[in-house]
Amino acid sequence: MVVGTGTLVNVVTVLLGCGIGVLLGNRLPVRTRDLVTDGLGLVTLLIAATSAMAVLSPDLSGAVGDAAPMLIVLGAVLVGGIAGSLLGLEQGVERLGASVQRRLVGSGTSADRARFVEGFVVASLVFCTGPLTILGSLQEGLGDGADQLLLKSALDGFAAIAFAAAFGWGVAASVITVVTVQGSLTLLGAVLGDVLPAAQLAAVTATGGVLLVGVALRLLRIREIAVADLLPALLVAPLLTTLVVAVR
Repeated sequence: MVVGTGTLVNVVTVLLGCGIGVLLGNRLPVRTRDLVTDGLGLVTLLIAATSAMAVLSPDLSGAVGDAAPMLIVLGAVLVGGIAGSLLGLEQGVERLGASVQRRLVGSGTSADRARFVEGFVVASLVFCTGPLTILGSLQEGLGDGADQLLLKSALDGFAAIAFAAAFGWGVAASVITVVTVQGSLTLLGAVLGDVLPAAQLAAVTATGGVLLVGVALRLLRIREIAVADLLPALLVAPLLTTLVVAVR
């Protein structure tokens, strides 16, 4: 299978799911669309919990000790959040979403623009912070096949239907993020080989789970957490793990 096929299939499934979701969403009352968003928030919370459980990984505790994994995730979130906030990542992602909205849709009401940007931001975060994004992209880059990305593509396609029913075409624009993130990780795997040892990978997965909790809280309208500002935590987590392993 040609390297990059998994990401290409992922893009197609998201676009197809989005098209179906928009058709369904236009026929659903606002109350029903809000209920769909609540359901997505609950499912995202479940996915986040399963990912965050990687903090209990034997590979991670074996490498850094039993007490360190939770501290590594905490440190990654705090340091990554500070870095992302100073860099203005959340504002940058929102500006990108607004720019894409203007180019693809044109002018509209402020409510339409906000709905488009929210769909773009939320879908991008959900599609690109899960463990299958990292594991699948690296696996394909290493030449081990695209099985995980194909599984992710199927899941993202169904998620795109529900997201698009609630947020509209902004979800389709998230393929820009999918191509950028998964393409970069696939290329990284192809160039560098086995990039992350099991312990570092577990730390990234657990940290990604914490970020997905933030996405779930946004979907449930509990708190508008600036999850994009926390994205550097995914880079900080393996670095902290490496540091702890070195000094232990």
